[in-house]
Amino acid sequence: MIILSCFSLKKSFAENVISWADIWILWHDVVMMNHLNDNLLGISWVDSSWIPILNSGSVLDYFSERSNPFYDRTCNNEVVKMQRLTLEHLNQMVGVEYILLHAQEPILFIIRKQQRQSPTQVIPLADYYIIAGVIYQAPDLGSVINSRVLTAVHGIQSAFDEAMSYCRYHPSKGYWWHFKDHEEQAKVWRKACPSGSDKERGRTYTRNCKI
Repeated sequence: MIILSCFSLKKSFAENVISWADIWILWHDVVMMNHLNDNLLGISWVDSSWIPILNSGSVLDYFSERSNPFYDRTCNNEVVKMQRLTLEHLNQMVGVEYILLHAQEPILFIIRKQQRQSPTQVIPLADYYIIAGVIYQAPDLGSVINSRVLTAVHGIQSAFDEAMSYCRYHPSKGYWWHFKDHEEQAKVWRKACPSGSDKERGRTYTRNCKI
């Protein structure tokens, strides 16, 4: 009985270890994918030799250059190219593909990366825009919102930090504002009390600023 119990305990422990290992691997893959996606949002790619001949017919060939970091070489476009088929065959395949979504020759092209599920069903994965031959990845909505929120939070935090640097406290007086720059303090007084002497403005300002 003791041997069986120990064996069961070891088996349970091993299963838990494997389970946690799988979770860690999954988490690591997600983090690496997010990090890779963030890196792609911050880079661009260009091959100047293509720019004079870039048009709607050649832009996908330009995008599929081996040195382009945005291009997935396991996509269906590579299969079609290797088999010398036309791009119309992409509709009959399943997997990742690239299409020309919009063209405004000769300056702007938009390439879409999408997952094809069936001839009539696709899932957009990413968009890339080409301006004057330079390729960029368009940020997704989540990245835009995340960037705007971080910018707003940083600004609010900076404002709070600066405000707290002027705040003073004494047990007998309570809280009050103390500005190091007297000229700026005088400007604030003039805004708070547009009429009256400077002394009256100072008393009014101090009284209003008490918390």
